[in-house]
Amino acid sequence: MSDYNITEIRPDDSQANGQLDALLKSESIRRDAHLDYSCGIFDENQELIATGSCFRNTLRCMAVRGDRRGEALMNDIITHLNEIQLFRGNTHIFLYTKNESAGFFSSLGFYEIVRIPGEIVFMENKRNGFSDYLKKLQDESIKTDGRTASIVMNANPFTLGHLALVEKASSENELVHLFIVSEDLSLVPYPVRLKLVKENCRKMKNICLHAAGPYIISNATFPSYFQKDEAAVIRSHALLDTEVFVKIANALHITSRYVGEEPRSLVTGIYNDVLKEKLPENGVQCTVIPRKRTDKGEIISASTVRTLIKNGDLSALRPLVPPATADYFFSPEAGPVIQRIKNSQDVIHY
Repeated sequence: MSDYNITEIRPDDSQANGQLDALLKSESIRRDAHLDYSCGIFDENQELIATGSCFRNTLRCMAVRGDRRGEALMNDIITHLNEIQLFRGNTHIFLYTKNESAGFFSSLGFYEIVRIPGEIVFMENKRNGFSDYLKKLQDESIKTDGRTASIVMNANPFTLGHLALVEKASSENELVHLFIVSEDLSLVPYPVRLKLVKENCRKMKNICLHAAGPYIISNATFPSYFQKDEAAVIRSHALLDTEVFVKIANALHITSRYVGEEPRSLVTGIYNDVLKEKLPENGVQCTVIPRKRTDKGEIISASTVRTLIKNGDLSALRPLVPPATADYFFSPEAGPVIQRIKNSQDVIHY
């Protein structure tokens, strides 16, 4: 342990935040957009010499000034952030780090989940965390020797496009593992998204629903602080997700993954390109389904649905969503979600 105290860096402390940004920049790290706690170690001249941050149950943006390495400052930062996580009630903690730093974090009790060579390593503080997750998926799965596929979706909210994708996979396979992104950062909360998926897909008996859990990571929480630009962030996210998914596919004997064509979204377009490139290299087919369109030829997307809700045009929803989704948004139960969408500045998925 060092002789320095660790201080919280509050959002309204402009001087400390300026030093934080400068320290991260000196280590080729950008401040992540999603941070809910930051701390630092300051020297006797009130200069920031080490820092680290959290977002939910992840550790992020950790750095030590170059001339102060070897003083166990990062050990102190990690210990402090772990204490913050325990205070929050989080015992399962994750972090993302550069490849060259993974060995150091291993010495502090973190275990590698997947690695993207030259880019990023995804780690957790539980030795058997990921293997226990795979075992849980196996235990809740339907057993079959037939063709097995998978879909991963956010369903924010569930549209006729989502339904067409599920129906296609269901008709071509004995079993479909349908993973719903369970991080609750979408405008439509996870319990509502899960409910709408269940109601809209209940007639298909070969669907096995899973909460994606902490390993299938959403765009909202994937770290961006190691990559030089947005395209690099998206590609790293897709590569990491592919590595995680291949391990899931091996555990569940999944031989194909179905994805929707995305002519509008830069994020999903790059993501799909990576899946099409990397999944077949690992024995998993990637099947891209053309985007569902309305009778007028307009592309159906969850972004369009959210835009209509934000603009108060609920009457235009029915050609875009299945009955259970429409019924929900016309019910009093949807009031808080509709207000949340209306209050949001950005409802488009780019």
